[in-house]
Amino acid sequence: MAAVAVGTETRPGSRAVARYVRSSAFKAREVLDLVRGKSYSEAREILTFSERRISDTIAKCLDSAVANAEHNDDLDGDELFVAACYADEGPTLKRWRPRARGRATRIRKRTCHITVVVARYSDEELAAIDARMALKGSGRRSSAAEARRRRVAASRERDAARADELEQDEDDIEAFEEELDDEALAEDVEDAADEVETDEDETDDDGDETAAVAGAEEDNETDEDEKES
Repeated sequence: MAAVAVGTETRPGSRAVARYVRSSAFKAREVLDLVRGKSYSEAREILTFSERRISDTIAKCLDSAVANAEHNDDLDGDELFVAACYADEGPTLKRWRPRARGRATRIRKRTCHITVVVARYSDEELAAIDARMALKGSGRRSSAAEARRRRVAASRERDAARADELEQDEDDIEAFEEELDDEALAEDVEDAADEVETDEDETDDDGDETAAVAGAEEDNETDEDEKES
């Protein structure tokens, strides 16, 4: 990104200059023609949705000019418009590209200096703009800085709400896991109790069988004694 500086020229208004931009002046002028004479909000919107790569650099230069007007001249960004914008040619970088048969072709890498000047609308122009906006049913658009602050605040609120939802989900998962552990423990206790009861039943059955066998042996011994007598 080229350095952005504040210039002091004869044209009135707050300005910003982006020097040694790695683009040709012709490409920059095509985009500058779109925003010349537009209000700050309209120019910023045009540059945001422009498909030209140089639009990002021009948008930064425009933001710098508006920031200079707000901080140095105590002007409101909503009352500013692009009074002048132009691109001057900068130094050209010479490079060489190899070609067939040992030849070479010159490459010219162009640079430019972009200047954006913003000024305040007059009171009559501001009154006319407010009247047009009132007919459309909307007020004057807020500055890009205020819109950016609102977007950041809304994003932070969404992040906080998302974090709260994640914490609530984690708490629910922990509670569910604890319930599962309690249910598994209860099932294990019931299974152990069932096994103990089964073992006791088997023990009782073994005792009954042993008593029956002992009774049968006693009956056999009694019969044998009677036969001998």
